[in-house]
Amino acid sequence: MPDILPTGDLGVIIERMDGSVLIINNSSLSVLCRVEGLGDLSHASVVFSRDERYAFVFGRDGGLTKIDLLKGKISKRLMQSGNSIGGAISQDGQYIAVSNYEPGGVNIFAIDDLSLVAKIPAIYGDSGLASKTVGLVDAPNNEFIFSLYDGNEIWQLQMDKATNKPKTEIKKYHNIGKAPYDALISSNGRYYIAGLFGEDGLSLLDLWHPEKGIKRILNHYGKGQKKLPVYKMPHLEGWAIAGNHAFLPAVGLHEVLVVDINSWQEVARIKVHSQPVFAMASPDDRQIWVNFAFPDNNTLQVIDSESYKIIKQFQPGSGILHMEFTPRSEQVWVSVRDNDEVIVYDTQTLEEVKRIKAKKPSGIFFTSRAHRIGL
Repeated sequence: MPDILPTGDLGVIIERMDGSVLIINNSSLSVLCRVEGLGDLSHASVVFSRDERYAFVFGRDGGLTKIDLLKGKISKRLMQSGNSIGGAISQDGQYIAVSNYEPGGVNIFAIDDLSLVAKIPAIYGDSGLASKTVGLVDAPNNEFIFSLYDGNEIWQLQMDKATNKPKTEIKKYHNIGKAPYDALISSNGRYYIAGLFGEDGLSLLDLWHPEKGIKRILNHYGKGQKKLPVYKMPHLEGWAIAGNHAFLPAVGLHEVLVVDINSWQEVARIKVHSQPVFAMASPDDRQIWVNFAFPDNNTLQVIDSESYKIIKQFQPGSGILHMEFTPRSEQVWVSVRDNDEVIVYDTQTLEEVKRIKAKKPSGIFFTSRAHRIGL
């Protein structure tokens, strides 16, 4: 039997200005190599194959790049659209779907060679207009779910392993609310929630009971009740779900909202430093780490998930863009763009462990995401 190399300790750090990524080991806290030539990574996201060997990077320029983490090089790269916003890998690990702004729609590729499996135009309404697609996630039953920003719809698409094609029927939910700008799926794969930019509130689809249609929740949430400037929209995938509560970065408010996920009713509000972007839960659900939009993006706050109290505030540097927890919660990695570094913190002591040099880092993604729904 050939040697089997480990992948569970690996991950990538996006270097947004240089079109490169660092391959890292999160146990040894080390950089293994740099991979260059990935195009525009100003808004990039990453998913991983089920065996954790390959990282798939979605670039702002429409590029889809497959990186071999063990060889430290690009396996294949293609330009699949003019402007893409993210993607997902199917439950069976056979398909990768990419959500596009330009020309809109979703493209689906085979995971092994990135051959095109299907093009799903996001055409809505009687006039045949094309929509930007956002909030693309994988879901149980080998499904992809996404929202139409311009069309005010949610589409549910199932892949058929036997035919290597999408099943013929796409379930479409119309008039879900104005301008869904992002979405998430709960970690158990039950709830798909789209945030609405065009009106107050969110739209929820219960995938266990899709016959109930779309439910409106948190009508007070949306863009907020106060006319505060919104410098950067919160990412809904940055919602923290800890136990029976969700911790939401409120758009246009200097608050994190606490919501009971059984009733989807607000139960508390936590005053925070500024406008939150990500509110991320540690894997053990004990802490919520929050970063903030410009001009206050030099600050991190840590919330205790039981007491809702802020237990630590950091100011490690300007341009804090992303956080990523190690799989068992012992550390969190934080990108500090303007310092050209990633800082690793111990989540128990809340003390700094190490600083790692990186060129204008943004997203940090560990291979443990390969085994989580919606990531």
